[in-house]
Amino acid sequence: MFTGIIAAAGRIETVEPMGADAGLRLTIEAGALGLDDVAIGDSIAIQGACMTVVRVDGPRFVVEVSRESLARTVGLDRPGAVNLEKALRLADRLGGHLVSGHVDGLGQVLALAPVGESWRLDVAVPAALARYFAYKGSVTVNGVSLTVNQVADRDDGCTISINLIPHTFEVTTLGSLRPGRQVNLEVDMIARYCERMLSESGLIPPGADPAAPDTGQASESATARSGRGGAA
Repeated sequence: MFTGIIAAAGRIETVEPMGADAGLRLTIEAGALGLDDVAIGDSIAIQGACMTVVRVDGPRFVVEVSRESLARTVGLDRPGAVNLEKALRLADRLGGHLVSGHVDGLGQVLALAPVGESWRLDVAVPAALARYFAYKGSVTVNGVSLTVNQVADRDDGCTISINLIPHTFEVTTLGSLRPGRQVNLEVDMIARYCERMLSESGLIPPGADPAAPDTGQASESATARSGRGGAA
């Protein structure tokens, strides 16, 4: 489990194929994350996807990403900056919201524009995930816990608008987003459970499974802090 409060922006330094039909082995420079308390088998969220550490080497760690996870996420198949967060401990503060590290699907950036001292991020959400979003609800974008400030329904899903405070813009990878780019999305698990209970009771019709292949669920393992960035 995670909180969506980014502890550091690291960088994928090397990408090594593990075999013809296998995944990729990533070596990641951890930046300010700090790896003194990280052991083999621990979980670290990378761009919102939970991965298992297979080696620690000074300021770097290594993870192995399956082909399935590569097919369901963005940002894990090439060198570049990534958001990093260690797994939540029971004694930690829950500064964001409960995040599983399972990517539910991909969104597409429609706009990133300054609004006063902050930035407005608009993301197109696919139809299979659209029902989970609500005004002032929570969403994880590339591993960052954010507050939804507006939801506009469309025939093919919805558009969510998020306010990024300057701190979040500066200390996470969200500041490098551009229109047209895809992002990893994880919906609020409370919304998911509420839908399950309501559909089982017959109060609402059952919806499509957000983890179905067309939306994709990805996970490899069962500081400058970003803040939630979306509060307004």
